Amino acid sequence: MKLQDLSNKVISGNRRALAKAITLIESTLDSDRTEAHTLMKEILPHAGKALRIGISGIPGVGKSSFIEVLGLELIKKGHKVAVLAVDPSSPISGGSILGDKTRMEELSQNDSAFIRPSPTTGSLGGVAAKTRESIYLCEANGYDIVLIETVGVGQSEYEVASMVDLFMVLMVPNAGDELQGIKKGIIELSDMLIINKADGDTLVLAENARTQYQNALHIIKKDKFWSPLVLTCSSLQKTGLPKIIDSIFDFQNESKKSGFFEDNRKRQIQRWLKSLFQSELDHYIKNDLELKKKLTSSETKVVNGEISASQGAKEMLNYLLNH
Repeated sequence: MKLQDLSNKVISGNRRALAKAITLIESTLDSDRTEAHTLMKEILPHAGKALRIGISGIPGVGKSSFIEVLGLELIKKGHKVAVLAVDPSSPISGGSILGDKTRMEELSQNDSAFIRPSPTTGSLGGVAAKTRESIYLCEANGYDIVLIETVGVGQSEYEVASMVDLFMVLMVPNAGDELQGIKKGIIELSDMLIINKADGDTLVLAENARTQYQNALHIIKKDKFWSPLVLTCSSLQKTGLPKIIDSIFDFQNESKKSGFFEDNRKRQIQRWLKSLFQSELDHYIKNDLELKKKLTSSETKVVNGEISASQGAKEMLNYLLNH
């Protein structure tokens, strides 16, 4: 498919074209990188209109089940939902399971949904390197809600929070340990804490956990327009979703009214620019053997104690500037 045809089909709402476009931007081939840059330039004016929601949480909290029932409820309300489900790659084989389509079987078969599992392939924080570009492509394709699921470990919370409008953390109602695994940083980042699996014997535990988390949130003062909410739900019984969805759009309205929404989007673009610059710099160095040899030489001198690390850094910078 020609690049212009691919761009036109993405903009017209063709899901197959969207999948091909994401495959193109994820490619590391030089020829594909050039085409990917052109494609992003073409679709950029048609992107930016979706609500971007990040969803994180420890493994086993039920993120995939939650995303499926949330996505289906949003579709019932007339929305088109894209899910970018980041799958951790094996550090040994480099392979990933990419099983989110099987875990979200009903959602994946809905014509108003698009699910794209992407391997992290060693990316920091469990967020695929091209997630930001994928968000733009989904928006240009006509999806007005984009859900980004992360693996919920390491720096993933911080990475995903830097590219979404609303950041949501899923928790489990563990008896006697309601504040398990929660860190001050995550509380400060989150706009909503969702206690999942609030059903059956754990219903009372979930309510207790909600109170504990809400009290913890009140301790930390936030300068933002929004006071983080703690809500309960059951993906199994599909309860609690109306309140969560209402709160999502309350957040969107309040953030736009306060000016936070637009300011946050500008910060996202700035961070994206810096990330792309670093990526392009790494690619440039990797593919220039002469420059790579000089930089390695400086590194060797530092390791052998011939020069200090700061001297080595300056030497490497001079190589770059004069190359």
